[in-house]
Amino acid sequence: MTQQGVRWTADQVLALAPDAASRKAGSKLGAAGPWSEAGSSDEGTVWGLCKGSGSKPYQTVIDIADAAGPAYKCSCPSRKFPCKHALGLLLLWAGGEGAVPPGPAPDWAEQWIEGRRQRAQEKRTAGAAGSAPPTGDPEAARRRAERRAVRITAGATELEQRLADLLRGGLAGAEQAGYALWEETAARMVDAQAPGLAGRVRELGSIPSSGPGWPVRLLEECALLHLLDQGWLRRERLPDGLASTVRSRVGLPASADGPAIRDRWLVLAQYDTADARLTTRRIWLHGTDSGRTALLLSYGAVGRAPELALPVGLELEAEVSSYPGSGQLRAALGERFAPPAPSAARPPGVTADQAAALYGEALRDDPWLDSVPVTLDRVIPAPDGDSWQLADAEGDFALPLTASARSRPGLWRLVSLSGGAPVKVFGECGHRGFTPLTAWPEGPGEAVQLC
Repeated sequence: MTQQGVRWTADQVLALAPDAASRKAGSKLGAAGPWSEAGSSDEGTVWGLCKGSGSKPYQTVIDIADAAGPAYKCSCPSRKFPCKHALGLLLLWAGGEGAVPPGPAPDWAEQWIEGRRQRAQEKRTAGAAGSAPPTGDPEAARRRAERRAVRITAGATELEQRLADLLRGGLAGAEQAGYALWEETAARMVDAQAPGLAGRVRELGSIPSSGPGWPVRLLEECALLHLLDQGWLRRERLPDGLASTVRSRVGLPASADGPAIRDRWLVLAQYDTADARLTTRRIWLHGTDSGRTALLLSYGAVGRAPELALPVGLELEAEVSSYPGSGQLRAALGERFAPPAPSAARPPGVTADQAAALYGEALRDDPWLDSVPVTLDRVIPAPDGDSWQLADAEGDFALPLTASARSRPGLWRLVSLSGGAPVKVFGECGHRGFTPLTAWPEGPGEAVQLC
């Protein structure tokens, strides 16, 4: 599919699931038993009827060949996207041609497919004709930006005073005050229209009483927050790139106005983080021609998965535009020229000591950077007392794994993949250690997702 002979792996299919419950339910439907009249076409569509609790089976159809990513349609009442039936059908198709043979689509599937293709053609025609949404009043936008800057400056000034009060009174007072103090301060930063400052203040609130050494961690984070405050208050004196980074860290919106880079982008990793308000999906890409690394961010409301899904190991030909800021890797996905397809490509790697040096160099452009994306070549996962590390196969340097990585099931997948032999590992390298996200065996083999 997407060229009928090329099929996704089960891991790539399950990466599309909106949550763990959907992955579990979809896996149960990945066998032939519940399905009838399943079929596929050379154009990249799959369809089938799935037996449900009612008298009529659910009609499920998927368009995999759309350059914008997989599209789904199912007659079930689920509000999840994709639903468990779409995941199950994709798993059935990924298992081989026998379960989902090629053939003509039934009328109900053909109507949906044709409707999608027609709407896509109309959209392309409208774009070629130069139709664009009307732009707002630039002068009004400038005045709004000035008013917001004044509010952020007031918030940053107030935050500086609160940090000074904290240090004057001693860090022990932070543990006694509890989280309410930090939440109230964060709310003040929200009122100042500085969500980036608010987020960092909330992170401060989680540090006291978080375990041995928390006063040192709190002092470090207070220093970084103070540096960000001062960067904003003195932004006119900063180089343009660093000033853009400060504006981004404070929370000002920016557009991806960098030049569009067309490349064949390999999906290195995809993982979600969630808080009480939002689910954030991070997708790391590697340009196989340009050698660039790009980060795509996609968001979903509480309880809903972000819309963008690019399973690990796929490659797509597309344009990517970068956001402003020194050393910033965030980018926006633009026009796609072909649907995602499995790829045997792998990113080039570095040694463990080179990875640590890369993070140090990146901090010059962005002092608030927690980590950088790095691919390690020929490293071996090895225990280090109560912890784990990735050691160079031909050297004496090693990177410790972060605490979050040590608690994930992916660690044992990495150890099993290695079996004591060198592997290639992509992940995030920072001051807390290395977080492995994807690994490849030394010889031929598919990418193994670790997150």
